[in-house]
Amino acid sequence: MEKVQINLDLLLPEIPDERDACVKRLIAIMKKHKGIEKAHLISGTEENKAKLCFHYDPDAISLEQIQRFAKEAGAAITEQYGHFLIEVDSIREMIEAGVIENQLKKLPGLSDVSVSATGNIRIEFDQSKIDKEQISNAISKQGLKIKSTKPIAHKKAHKHEHKHEEKAEGGYDHKHDESEDEHDHEHGEEAGGWKSYLPVIISIIMLIAGIVTDTYIKPIFFKEWIRLIWYIVAYLPVGLPVAAKGIKLLIKGDVFTEFILMTIATLGAFYIGEYPEGVAVMLFYTIGELFQDAAVSRAKRSIKALLDIRPDTATVLVNGNYKEVSPDVVKVGDTIQIKAGERVPLDGEMLSEGSTFNTAALTGESKPATIRKSEPVLAGMINQEKVVELKVSKLFNDSSLARILTMVQEATTRKARTEQFIRKFSRIYTPIVVLLAIGITLIPYFFVQNYVFNQWLYRALIFLVISCPCALVISIPLGYFGGIGAASRNGILFKGSNYLDLITKVNRIVMDKTGTLTKGVFKVQEVESFDIPKEEWLPMVGALENKSTHPVAKAVVEYVGDGLNNITVDQLEEISGYGLKGRVNGKEVLAGNIKLMEKMNVTINDKLKKITDTAVVVSLDRKLTGYLTIADEIKEDSKQAVDALHKMNIQSTMLSGDKQVVVDKIARQLGIDNAFGDLLPENKVEKVEQIKKEPKAIVAFVGDGINDAPVLALSDVGIAMGGLGSDAAIETADVIIQTDQPSKIATAINIGKATNKIVWQNIGLAFGVKLIVLILGAGGLATMWEAVFADVGVALLAILNAVRIQRMKF
Repeated sequence: MEKVQINLDLLLPEIPDERDACVKRLIAIMKKHKGIEKAHLISGTEENKAKLCFHYDPDAISLEQIQRFAKEAGAAITEQYGHFLIEVDSIREMIEAGVIENQLKKLPGLSDVSVSATGNIRIEFDQSKIDKEQISNAISKQGLKIKSTKPIAHKKAHKHEHKHEEKAEGGYDHKHDESEDEHDHEHGEEAGGWKSYLPVIISIIMLIAGIVTDTYIKPIFFKEWIRLIWYIVAYLPVGLPVAAKGIKLLIKGDVFTEFILMTIATLGAFYIGEYPEGVAVMLFYTIGELFQDAAVSRAKRSIKALLDIRPDTATVLVNGNYKEVSPDVVKVGDTIQIKAGERVPLDGEMLSEGSTFNTAALTGESKPATIRKSEPVLAGMINQEKVVELKVSKLFNDSSLARILTMVQEATTRKARTEQFIRKFSRIYTPIVVLLAIGITLIPYFFVQNYVFNQWLYRALIFLVISCPCALVISIPLGYFGGIGAASRNGILFKGSNYLDLITKVNRIVMDKTGTLTKGVFKVQEVESFDIPKEEWLPMVGALENKSTHPVAKAVVEYVGDGLNNITVDQLEEISGYGLKGRVNGKEVLAGNIKLMEKMNVTINDKLKKITDTAVVVSLDRKLTGYLTIADEIKEDSKQAVDALHKMNIQSTMLSGDKQVVVDKIARQLGIDNAFGDLLPENKVEKVEQIKKEPKAIVAFVGDGINDAPVLALSDVGIAMGGLGSDAAIETADVIIQTDQPSKIATAINIGKATNKIVWQNIGLAFGVKLIVLILGAGGLATMWEAVFADVGVALLAILNAVRIQRMKF
């Protein structure tokens, strides 16, 4: 991918240069993010603000992410860039997508444009130079019909504010700025219904009638002008749209397209009197185009049927009564009711005691999940048990389901290297073929004694028809799109076709322990006191841990029980990789690992050092008080996951902040090759950096997507476990496993390999058949009918092969 360079205006003009410690730290942090190739400072002057300059790969990181990462690293920058996704009708294939992409890139203010052959356009733009309306108008001028416009925000799904005013009668009034919201304009199926087949039907009837009349009936009047007019009328329904599109692209500067090739070839056939063949070539080409449209539409529908399943209504509590309203007017904090058998319309928190939910639409898993009070419930799940109430946590268009759908659509705009190569290759290949066709027509004049212009022109026309690259330019993106769809049906989200390719090359898998290979559901096993009764210090520790979201802290809080909110905790400090520190009832309380005690100069005894389980050690006023042992449980399919990776000759490594003895024990149980414990978050980064330095190492890191974000960003492929509801996972990871099952790592690799195999099968099929028939055509041994097979026939076979991945079981 061609690297892009941008500058972000800093709001700190007093920064002198890159020798400044803060600037050096900022640049060092930004360089660690995947996709950022280079970062440096352009110093400010009296006239201009200082700027951060980034050289980045837009297929790996977006401008909005760069802005946010820079802010998180401590830079104050202007809100300069926007990022959104547009879905359009009418794009048929890769060449057309490439032409449109090149045209849009000419717009001032567009930082990056990526157009997929499946009709999705990813736009990143400078908001000070161009706005969304101008971009939409430019897209419409390309002859494209906009179906939907979705803002892409990596923390929130919308930048605008929703204003909901409750009416006096208990209804809802929903107001928003339409220009900033997501629009959805449905215009029917991409294929255009039965009307799209009408030109083909007319042409095929007239062609068959013409051939029958020519061959069998042979009436006297069916000659010369009448015969020519008949075949012209047969040609126009299918030929005119193709010629018009070719001329339109020609005007835009794209001379060598398949539309021009087919138009020249068929008009040339008419010129030499081969009317039926001229009509047949264009007719079968158009039939192939219809098959392409149908295949792309089917791929789109299969994903949308799976994901775009948000209900049209929500039952919301208004003034003590439940009322059905449109889900997009429900506010965060509202209470909604979900009856048995109903689909959840919005993300929320369970208010009732609990129920069983079918999560297949989100995770691909048929096994129902039991969700209890205070646990999250996601839009798209189906309530299977009883009536429940939820407290809405996200707006309709911010739901995890909506974000998944958008992510899958956006993934098609992040192109694999193979797709990028074929796109570039076709732009070189097609002009070469045209020049060769001209050579086939004219060069024999100087070497052949009985040179007949029409004979060599016919061979050249066959050569042109065969050379049409449509088998490649539709089947390859369709193959990747099918792979993304197959993965999503298995509860795996790829953020781009590029990651489908890259995951096949992974030879080192590095996994976090807690929440990845183990359930992360800790239970207190043992409590030991030294000098003070546990009834005295346990509530204090519980109150301290109640302020943390760490799984170990939750286990302690659950064990201690209720009444913790009445205990006041002051001066709370979370020491990453160590534990918690705070003041409770006037006493300093430390709760964490042995390293925390050593760090705080608390004397520990030998008994603590002999404990192999995870332990929370407690001290009051720097005096050792007691400890709790915590146990975690290995996931059911963790052993299966590691075994599957070994069968693929992929080496496994486990990293954990837990004690080395605990880590070694789990590694032995699962058969993991290497295991490292006692690691702080920065130590995990160092370990992955060491592994990446090994020769030919392609590293995938698997973590929970929350506290493993730095390592996910550092790895070649970042895989987040159970990241469906996690902003950090969706933001940082390249692949998201929604089911929380480590065995899906191997599934993701298998889907990538199957996709890659199909793509290369299509490349081999297209080039192999075309090469054979090209040689036969140049030698006068192939007719237009063989040329039609080499073009349309191979294209259809490639499309059917690409669609095959949508039916595969993984």
